[in-house]
Amino acid sequence: MGIAERIYEIVKSLPEDSAAEVLDYAQAKCVKSSAAAAAATGRVHALAVLDKHAGRFKFAKFDRAELYDRAGVR
Repeated sequence: MGIAERIYEIVKSLPEDSAAEVLDYAQAKCVKSSAAAAAATGRVHALAVLDKHAGRFKFAKFDRAELYDRAGVR
């Protein structure tokens, strides 16, 4: 007997409101796992874009305090 069948057997014996809670939990689990999968896919895509442009830009260190110490900002 698989997991789905075992869950079905247990839920059949529960009152309607408890069975509804189990259903809500299962649906929330599905949404959460699909959102996590979508986020992982988006992250992989974003990293691929960054890899594609790696080395094209020259990085220069800067001091944040110097940026705010300009005459026009004061």
